[in-house]
Amino acid sequence: MSRKVESMDWKVFLATFTAVFVAELADKTQLVGIGMSAKSGRPLTVLLGSTCAYIVITAISVVVGAVLGKYIRPEIIRYSGAGLFIIIGVLILIGKI
Repeated sequence: MSRKVESMDWKVFLATFTAVFVAELADKTQLVGIGMSAKSGRPLTVLLGSTCAYIVITAISVVVGAVLGKYIRPEIIRYSGAGLFIIIGVLILIGKI
C-alpha cells in the first residue's frame, strides 16, 4: 500500500500566514491577552493558554473548511463568509448584538 506524501506548498503557507497575521493585528484576541497578562502577572501562562485556544479554533475551522470544500464551491464559501461578516457588523452597529 503506497501513500502519497504531500510536500509543503510554501506559497499557500505564506499566503495563509500573512492573511491571518494581518487579520489578527490589534483585534480583541490581543486585547484579551494584554488584559489577562496584566491582571494575572503570568505572561507565559497567558501565552500558552492563548496559543492552545488558537490551535484548537484553527483546527476546527480547517476541518470545517476541508469538509465544506468537498461539497460547496470555494466561491460560495467565500461570499457566504463575507455576507455573514457584513450582517454581523451591521447588527453590532445598530446595537442588536
